[in-house]
Amino acid sequence: MRKLLFITSLIIAGTLSAQVRKYSNEFLNIGVGARALGMGNANVSSVEGVESGYWNPAGLLTQKNDIEVGLMHAEYFASIAKYDYVGVSKRIDSNSVAALSILRFGVDNIPNTLDLKDANGNIDYSRISRFNVVDFAALLSYARKLPALKGVELGGNFKVIRRKLGDFGGAWGFGLDAGARYNYKKWRFAAMARDVTGTFNAWSYNLKPDQIATLVQTGNEVPTSSLEITTPKLILGLSRTIHVWKDKITILPEVNLINTFDGMRNTVINSKLWSMEPAFGLEIGYKGLIYLRAGLGNIQKELNDRATLYITTVQPNFGVGIKYRIFTLDYALTDIGDRSMALYSNIFSLKIDINHK
Repeated sequence: MRKLLFITSLIIAGTLSAQVRKYSNEFLNIGVGARALGMGNANVSSVEGVESGYWNPAGLLTQKNDIEVGLMHAEYFASIAKYDYVGVSKRIDSNSVAALSILRFGVDNIPNTLDLKDANGNIDYSRISRFNVVDFAALLSYARKLPALKGVELGGNFKVIRRKLGDFGGAWGFGLDAGARYNYKKWRFAAMARDVTGTFNAWSYNLKPDQIATLVQTGNEVPTSSLEITTPKLILGLSRTIHVWKDKITILPEVNLINTFDGMRNTVINSKLWSMEPAFGLEIGYKGLIYLRAGLGNIQKELNDRATLYITTVQPNFGVGIKYRIFTLDYALTDIGDRSMALYSNIFSLKIDINHK
């Protein structure tokens, strides 16, 4: 039974067609930085500094320091899955900034019971090995101002993706993102096109002959090398900074519109060709030192418990931040979509500013 369950999990994770996939590379949609997560992932227009390499590379141009470093670690599902991020950004000159972002989402030390029985059919627990299922991405970002177009900032990502199912199989992927921002007085308008050219993941498998034979005998499909395509996604953002009480307090609301073009989804607005999901975030700061944040994201239409009526569900997030000299420490209470307090996670992220004398 264990052997059959293990093989079934491989089939679900690995049997892909050489076609467009509606949910592909989903680990890249979780987000980075407790600031953004606390604001419900509504962040593409207000993001600043190193974390812009993920959210909107055009935001790298707000970096005031020579180098910025960003770090985050999160754990989900009772620490079964671990999510890590590290980013480094470097100002090249007054008009351009470059960055490198690395993300890893993985489930480690999964028992492999395929060889639990020896050649005589006897159970031997010493034959159990372990493997990891890992999603890895590296984003190389570049942003530049256009002096001829006042207020316009442009940026782009080249990303390399590596997905690995232990020694059983894996994929290599490549793609491009494009981002833009326009600053008008205290308003910021943004557009972030993820996988703008389509991101291609080429899968291959290394199943042993006896494993293939088991799949055939149990009536399962044998996974074969294939191509997975991630379709483009367009995120539009609008934010404004409001100063009150002698400029000691700042209020920054942001709204994002997440547009997908891969068929109907369970979003508040949907059709056979286009679906749209909004996200809302709010940040209140005091003297640039302390920040309170809240957000509403993952707004979906779902069937109720009796599967008789669609209801609209939302995921509320909360966060705080403290900035002291070169350090910024952010905290968020959030999850990746379950909306159950049992699975909410405490997420911390750290940003460090480095200046040359």
